[in-house]
Amino acid sequence: MRRWNGWGDDTITYPLHASALRFLEQRVGPGAPPGDVVFADAVAQVPPSRLPIHPLVSPDPADRLRHARGQSLPDWVALRGGRIGAFPDGVAYPASDADVRELIRYAEAIGARLIPYGGGTSVVGHVNVGQFAKLPYSPPTLTVDLSRLNRLRRLDATSGLATFGAGVIGPDLEAQLRAAGFTLGHFPQSFEYSTLGGWIATRSCGQQSLGYGRIERLFAGGHVETPAGSLDLPSFPASAAGPDLRELVLGSEGRLGIITEATVRVTPLPEHEEFRAVFFPTWEQAQTAARAIVQARLPLSMLRVSTTAETEITLALAGHDNLIAALESLLKVRGAGDGKCMALLGLTGREGMVKAARHEALGLTADHRGVHVGETFGKQWHAGRFRTPYLRNALWELGYAIDTLETATDWANVPLMVDAIEAALHVALAETGERVHVFTHLSHLYPYGSSIYTTYLFRLAADPDETLARWQAMKTAASAAIVARGGTISHQHGVGADHAPYLGAEKGALGLRAIRELCAVFDPGGIMNAGKLVE
Repeated sequence: MRRWNGWGDDTITYPLHASALRFLEQRVGPGAPPGDVVFADAVAQVPPSRLPIHPLVSPDPADRLRHARGQSLPDWVALRGGRIGAFPDGVAYPASDADVRELIRYAEAIGARLIPYGGGTSVVGHVNVGQFAKLPYSPPTLTVDLSRLNRLRRLDATSGLATFGAGVIGPDLEAQLRAAGFTLGHFPQSFEYSTLGGWIATRSCGQQSLGYGRIERLFAGGHVETPAGSLDLPSFPASAAGPDLRELVLGSEGRLGIITEATVRVTPLPEHEEFRAVFFPTWEQAQTAARAIVQARLPLSMLRVSTTAETEITLALAGHDNLIAALESLLKVRGAGDGKCMALLGLTGREGMVKAARHEALGLTADHRGVHVGETFGKQWHAGRFRTPYLRNALWELGYAIDTLETATDWANVPLMVDAIEAALHVALAETGERVHVFTHLSHLYPYGSSIYTTYLFRLAADPDETLARWQAMKTAASAAIVARGGTISHQHGVGADHAPYLGAEKGALGLRAIRELCAVFDPGGIMNAGKLVE
C-alpha cells in the first residue's frame, strides 16, 4: 500500500550503509528519530464533511486524509507531526468527462471549491486545502481524484500520437505504449506516481528530456472541462492560427479547469540505450564540457553534472566501500582528486547513432580532462532512479530532513547562481546553531543555459513547528537568492502555493494581471484550485 505520510510503497525501504550514516553525522550532527503520529490518530482529526451527499463523492475520513497533502517537506511535517490543519470535505473519483462536468456543476451549485488531484506528488502545495482556511468564510472543498481516467483511448501509430485519460500514472502509460512498440520518454523522478495531466498542468520535465523533450514538446492537444464550458485542443504538427491555446493549459495548475484527456507525441522504442559516467578534476571543467556537448547539439537523451559536494555524497551513499576506494585511487592518478565532479551521459536511439554520439561526446569530455569510467555508475543510476525518493523516508526515521529546490538560468549566470543558492542555504540556520549540508547538480541542460537542482539536508527538531521554521528560513533565503540573480522560480516543480509569492518578479504586474484575467474567463466563479499559481 502507498504510504499515507511519506513516499511510495510502504514495503520498499532505502537502507543506509553505516558509512553513509557516519557521513551525515559528520556533516550536520547526529539525528534524533521523531515521534510521528499514527494513521488512526490522524484520521481522528478529520472533521465531518460539509458537502451534500452526491453519488460521485466520498466523505470517508481516511480518503480525505490521504488527499489532504502532497509531498513537500511542509506536507511531511504536517502529516507526521499530526498538525494537518485542513482537509477536503470529500473526494470524488470521476470515471468519464461527463462525470467531471457533473462535479463542476455540483461545486458551483453548493459554493464549493474544486482541487484537481493526479498523483499527489506536488512539492509546492498544489493539492493542499490549507489556503482556504485564511478566508473569512471557509468554503467546503472537493478534491477530484482523476485516477480512473487512466486508459489509452486512441493510438495513431502512423502519426506517432497517443491519447490517454489524463489520470494515467507514468508506469501505466508506458506499459500501454510499450505493448504497441512506443514510448513517451517522460521520466520525472516522481514517475511511479505522477500523472500525465499533472505533468501538463505543471510543465513537468523528465530525466531524459534532452532527447525526448519537456512535456510542452510532447503535449499535442487534449480536452479540458472548465466552469465556462469544454475546451478542445486539436493536435497539429504546427500551426500559425493565432496564439497556441495549448500554452494556456500548460502550467495552468488546475486554475482553468480539469484536464481529462491528453494527446501526446510518442516515439518508437529505442533500439539501444546506455548511460555512462565521466569524472572531471574540477566543477569548472565539468560545466565547460557539458556546455560544449549541448551546444554541439549531440543527440544525447540525458546529461547530468554534479558538483564536488554532490559527487562526494553520491559516492558515500553508494556503499561498496572497497570498490569506491579503488575508484577514487584510480581517479586521483588520472588527475580527478578531491575536487572531482561526476557527469552522467544518457545515449538513446538506433545503435549506430548511439555509437556516433558516444564517440563525439566522450571526445569533448576528454578535451576537458574528463575520465570516462564506463557504464557501471550509469547502470546503477538507471536501475535506481525511481528509488531515490525513498531515501527521504529512511532519513526522516533517523532524524534528518531532506528537501530540494530548483531554477534555471543562462549559462553565463550558472556558476554565480549555484554559489548564491548554496550560500543562502548555508547561512539560513546560522542563528540556530544548526548545520545544513548542501549539494547541487545540473539536471536538464540546454544550448543557452541549464537548470540547477539543489538538495539540502538538515536535522529534524523535536518540535514539528521548529522543523517547519527551519525549512521556511532556508526556502525563503534560497528563493530570494534565485529572484535576486534573475533565475526562474521554478524549472520543473511548478508554482503551486509555495512559489506564488515570487512569481511577480518573473511575470511582472501586467503579466500577473493577464494570468488572473485568463483564470476568470474560464472560471468566473473562482472555484478552481483557488490560491494556487497566482495569489
